[in-house]
Amino acid sequence: MNIALEQQTPKEIVSELDKYIIGQEKAKKAVAIALRNRLRRSKLPEDLRDEIAPKNIIMIGPTGVGKTEIARRLSRLCGAPFIKVEATKFTEVGYVGRDVESMVRDLMAAAVSMVKSELKDGVKEEAELATEEALLDLLLPGSKNIKPVPDNEGNLPDVIPEVPGAHTREILRRKLKDGELEDRPVDVKVSSGSSPSIEIFSGNNFEAMDMKLGALGNIFGGGNKKSRKVSVSQARDILLSEQTDRLIDSDNAVDIARDRVQNMGIIFIDEIDKIANKASQSGGQDVSREGVQRDILPIVEGSTVNTKFGMIDTSHILFIAAGAFNLSKPSDLIPELQGRFPIRVELEDLDADAFEMILTQPRNALIHQYIELLKTENVTLSFSSDATRRLAEIAEEVNNRTENIGARRLHTIMEHLLEDVSFNAPDLGGQTIPVTAEFVNERLNDVMQDRDLSRYIL
Repeated sequence: MNIALEQQTPKEIVSELDKYIIGQEKAKKAVAIALRNRLRRSKLPEDLRDEIAPKNIIMIGPTGVGKTEIARRLSRLCGAPFIKVEATKFTEVGYVGRDVESMVRDLMAAAVSMVKSELKDGVKEEAELATEEALLDLLLPGSKNIKPVPDNEGNLPDVIPEVPGAHTREILRRKLKDGELEDRPVDVKVSSGSSPSIEIFSGNNFEAMDMKLGALGNIFGGGNKKSRKVSVSQARDILLSEQTDRLIDSDNAVDIARDRVQNMGIIFIDEIDKIANKASQSGGQDVSREGVQRDILPIVEGSTVNTKFGMIDTSHILFIAAGAFNLSKPSDLIPELQGRFPIRVELEDLDADAFEMILTQPRNALIHQYIELLKTENVTLSFSSDATRRLAEIAEEVNNRTENIGARRLHTIMEHLLEDVSFNAPDLGGQTIPVTAEFVNERLNDVMQDRDLSRYIL
């Protein structure tokens, strides 16, 4: 199993996150420790391993301070099955909408896809050879080499009869490898993709219903193939996919994926504050919110969820929840759910110093993104340090004066700052545009001084 990030020390994990996220050390440390604990648990004796439950995390902080970004980076850095879901997308059991168990089904589907992708690398060479032979069969039907058949005593014949067209097949093989036949049309059989559709309306589990109807469709002829005329280039992709799927042991892939999900899976639940019961309100909406919380509770505690790949035990899946909690408090969640998230981390508000670092330091720094975008038009942007500082100060000022949307404010400001440059870029080829503090003030001061205008533009 290639779980690269989990095999790193907590310091190394934090160091990886530091490349993309400024500040928020507490949140990074909590996530790093939780990931490292997965590795520690895997080294324990089996009887003790089953007793150790993951310490779920809840991240609290205003919008735009890095909660979702930490999750996004984890999903890219971590080799474990990972999905991010929005708590607001779920509805209480008995109502139309997605039930909370769908997050486990989605996690399992993502894990199966991940494992199959890894297994494909192992059979890539064999699949490519089989695809080449299949393409030659399409280009020159009946020219496939005859395999010698042994006699009753197991002896192979001394002379193997030459297949008609064998020489032509080798000529085509060379041309195929040289890319000379990429546009030649061939007839290839592909799945028709049409299966009988049956609509059943119910307030309950739509995913499970879709699962069963999909299988029914194949039984009644949904797996039929039809012939399509495509280019050799397109046929290669179709055949390579088929040959790869044929060489992969799907049952083995599902078994590996199930083990990873049950022992290494991570579910990030965003916007969890939106389903908290606000102490000042009561009524039907709060009842529905509490219903979703109570549906989430057994999954976080540990239960068995039915998926199309089999039963999944959620006892050792790590849950990381996040929310702004600007209109509610973590204590507004039902007590049972609060108890299942023992680690609470508060993320800090971002100030001008943090904004300045966000603009320049991460690998995906915003200024670097704009420089690279305009470089495609042969336009060079040159940002001075005083311009970067001024942008950071404006972002802090607007956040304090209007709604605090954290680092997302920088995107709005940068778009407004470079609007004219981006629009005229095709006519500015070969030029260098210096972005100084004066340039920033000239472009943004009018909007900054008009408070009503800045509320809508910045």
